[in-house]
Amino acid sequence: MIYLFGTLGFIAGFFLGQLLLLRMLRNVPKDELMLNKSLHWKYGVLNWAVALITAASAVYIYKYFFLL
Repeated sequence: MIYLFGTLGFIAGFFLGQLLLLRMLRNVPKDELMLNKSLHWKYGVLNWAVALITAASAVYIYKYFFLL
């Protein structure tokens, strides 16, 4: 069951990270997004970090509320 919470938390975090990036990069032209590799590393790592933090939070919530 803990794997289910971790997986669902990771998927939800990845989706949340994508929404965050959509909001942050809405004024950046498409050409710059496609060609500027520093943006790929900067914002790509941010998205994965949000996904991992959300997965860890989901596991913590599971342990706290369901494994008293």
